[in-house]
Amino acid sequence: MFLNGDIAKKVAKLKQGKGPDLHVWGSGNLLQTLIKHDLVDTFWLMIYPITLGSGKRLFADGTIPAAFTATESIVSSTGVIFVTYERASEIRIES
Repeated sequence: MFLNGDIAKKVAKLKQGKGPDLHVWGSGNLLQTLIKHDLVDTFWLMIYPITLGSGKRLFADGTIPAAFTATESIVSSTGVIFVTYERASEIRIES
């Protein structure tokens, strides 16, 4: 499906309907828009044991405060961490 125009509004409408889950692969700009408009329910992250210096940030300016719970994680033999974070109901700050 191709989306243009007010992407946040269109994705919000898609999320209200019945249909398959929506996935974003490799589009940092689209992901930033979805995060900013509170449209992300789950993150599937792959964390690699390497730093390259600079690059795009996943959580950049405009990211809203949101709580997520780790629901699954696996560490590969090469040290890559695969983790699933599901949206939690509220932000809790533990002391």
